[in-house]
Amino acid sequence: MPPWEGRPIVLVGLMGAGKTSIGRRLAARLGLPFVDADHEIEAAAGMSVAEIFARLGEPAFRAGERKVIARLLAGPPVVLATGGGAFVDPETRAAIRARALSVWLKVDLPVLVRRVSHRTDRPLLARGDPATILADLAAKRDPFYAEADVIVACRDEPPEQTTTRVLNAMLAYRAPLRVPVHLAERSYEILVGAGLLDRAGALAVPVMPRRRAVIIADSAVHALHGARLEAALAATGIEGRTIPVPPGEGSKGFPTLTEVIGRMLAGGIDRRTTVFALGGGVVGDLAGFAAAIALRGLPFVQVPTTLLAQVDSSVGGKTGINTEHGKNLVGAFHQPRLVLCDTATLATLPPRELRAGYAEVVKYGLIDDPAFFAWCEAHGAALLAGDAELQAEAVARACRAKARVVEDDEREEKPEGGRALLNLGHTFAHALEAEAGYDGRTLLHGEAVAIGMALAFRFSVRLGLCEAEEAERVAAHLAAAGLATSLRETNRRWPAERLIGHMRRDKKAEAGSLAFILVRGIGQAFVSRDVPEAELRAFLAEEGAV
Repeated sequence: MPPWEGRPIVLVGLMGAGKTSIGRRLAARLGLPFVDADHEIEAAAGMSVAEIFARLGEPAFRAGERKVIARLLAGPPVVLATGGGAFVDPETRAAIRARALSVWLKVDLPVLVRRVSHRTDRPLLARGDPATILADLAAKRDPFYAEADVIVACRDEPPEQTTTRVLNAMLAYRAPLRVPVHLAERSYEILVGAGLLDRAGALAVPVMPRRRAVIIADSAVHALHGARLEAALAATGIEGRTIPVPPGEGSKGFPTLTEVIGRMLAGGIDRRTTVFALGGGVVGDLAGFAAAIALRGLPFVQVPTTLLAQVDSSVGGKTGINTEHGKNLVGAFHQPRLVLCDTATLATLPPRELRAGYAEVVKYGLIDDPAFFAWCEAHGAALLAGDAELQAEAVARACRAKARVVEDDEREEKPEGGRALLNLGHTFAHALEAEAGYDGRTLLHGEAVAIGMALAFRFSVRLGLCEAEEAERVAAHLAAAGLATSLRETNRRWPAERLIGHMRRDKKAEAGSLAFILVRGIGQAFVSRDVPEAELRAFLAEEGAV
């Protein structure tokens, strides 16, 4: 099905871009009616565009244009050519974004000047030199045109050739998958698809209070993807600066947080500056917490580039840093305005990082969706081998699962379920990470979660809650994905008493008592707060802790 099926196609761009000539040819090829917005406005007003400008002024023209375009968008599909200033109007732009496929015919200025300098029916050209006027209009309007769904760089060529290239660009367009997170006034969307980094400005501008941003980026990720994000923001007129931070869990602490906020303040941020987080879970948590506390709260956009961050940490508004007492013990709930999951970035991940992220994908099936776990068993190998469509489907399905949980329990206030279930395996995992000193070279977060989930299933078997076959099935799938599922596989000594001490300080613990997410089987997770410590100690000894 074409991406515009059932929707109008709206052509935007400066005067002389060819919206009418290309629009007529495009409509003929697609079998759709062609409509020129200016002609419709003239018919409604009973006078020409030039007369409307001369007699009533530009504000009156824009008001009429807004009403006419809204009426046309509400009708059957057409190819609609708009006036040069229509897409600059925020109300019109929002209506086109919601109801149509927009196409910017982007033409070089010398070509435009050659096409329109002799025209006498263009009110804006009557004000002076056409080249100067068009250059000024381009500087003002191009950032708005850059929000169009499809952008076609048009050449000085026969219209039929341009029409073919426009049609090919439209056919190649893929709208991102949209996963809504419904949280009243804090609602937002998760967008999933390839190439979203190059569209980041266009996608983010509608949720930004001002076209001003600061990017907090993992320095290694910035080297790979930073220029694309910066260019995408600049194309839509977003002023921004980048603050790089070192990669790794070591950046998720007070020293880096203090430095980042200091640089943000020194750069002159205000409360309408949007913070973008570019990188994995570490940068997402760090940048989100900085956004939550700088100037008592700044708008925030997540741009996760790892599988783990795309399916888990970027969604739900949990932000924070680690301390010497444990992981994520200092933080805030601060929901993003938008999450952009560009699945093309997954192709640049080292295999180890991809496998670690996959553990969090599997988690959603183990919590409450056995059909999704079966999907993982069927498709996990291909996903890890780089199948882009399967990766996008996994990210979207995991995000939908997390969105449902977050909508039901945004701040983890349901003691016996809700959002706490997302921590399946994490009591063990966080203890392992803390004991390893949050050293990603030893143990990545997703690797710790894989071990933790396998331990949670085997511990549930020991407690008589779960069948051994279920635990074996989970461990077998994680192992097939190249993930460790036991303490012994890490080739490291794990002191049982120290692990238990870390568990007592876990944020899910209450009054020093231990809290675990246990299972009655695949897809049947629950919260337990009455696990006998003696049982845990014996279990850890069986698992190889010392």
